[in-house]
Amino acid sequence: MVINSLGQAVVSACATYLEIADRHAPGLVEGLYLQGSIALGDYRAGVSDIDFVAVTSSTPDPGRVRAIHEQLRRHGRKPFFDGLYVSRDELRSDPATLPGGIAVHEWRVKTASPFERNLVTWHVLAQAGVAVRGPAVGQLDIYTDWQALAQATRHNLDEFWAPWATRAARSPAGLTAWGTTWGVLGVARLRHTLAAARITTKTEAAAYATATYDQRWHRIIQEALRIRVGGPPVYRNPLRRRADMLGFMREALRG
Repeated sequence: MVINSLGQAVVSACATYLEIADRHAPGLVEGLYLQGSIALGDYRAGVSDIDFVAVTSSTPDPGRVRAIHEQLRRHGRKPFFDGLYVSRDELRSDPATLPGGIAVHEWRVKTASPFERNLVTWHVLAQAGVAVRGPAVGQLDIYTDWQALAQATRHNLDEFWAPWATRAARSPAGLTAWGTTWGVLGVARLRHTLAAARITTKTEAAAYATATYDQRWHRIIQEALRIRVGGPPVYRNPLRRRADMLGFMREALRG
């Protein structure tokens, strides 16, 4: 995939970011790479964020990074330009051994942050990252460890998603469209990732879940995907929708 194939909004955001970064911190950003839904071919305009990894020549100054992203924000609040700043040496290392660093989430610049500094990011970047500036991804020698990632994925299902489903049964979030697509496609994506032995997308996960799980869950899977990609609602009753969401999640969490 080449940057020019990604759509004008993404191309424009990247060009604007690099122009601002080069002005505020000349020479800092040696490489700019896109990961997440853009890299995996599941970017949805108006829904997806732009997930970036900036490879730096030196340790960034937080004040300069804040100035960069404050000015970038003035060019448009959406999509978010979310990501992290790393060195090439850090990309060659197990992210679990690294300290936190500078990251940006929904325009907020954080220091010593673990945000996106994990094996998922490293694997997506190595698997399908898009080079906007700098050498091709294959030349970065990015650290990967599938066995560790698979173990972390199973742990995430048990320690994050199972409690989330329990809370959603009592929380207003479980009645929202956002909660539906987040819960159904979030769990389905992790199950598909484990089955496929690669990082997969939410859209792929919906197809996998439809092919894998009982037909009684197809309606809620369709609704979760519909919320993401558009189309007429499948449900009229949010209580029924939540019940089906939780039922599907319980089955998928069992394996």
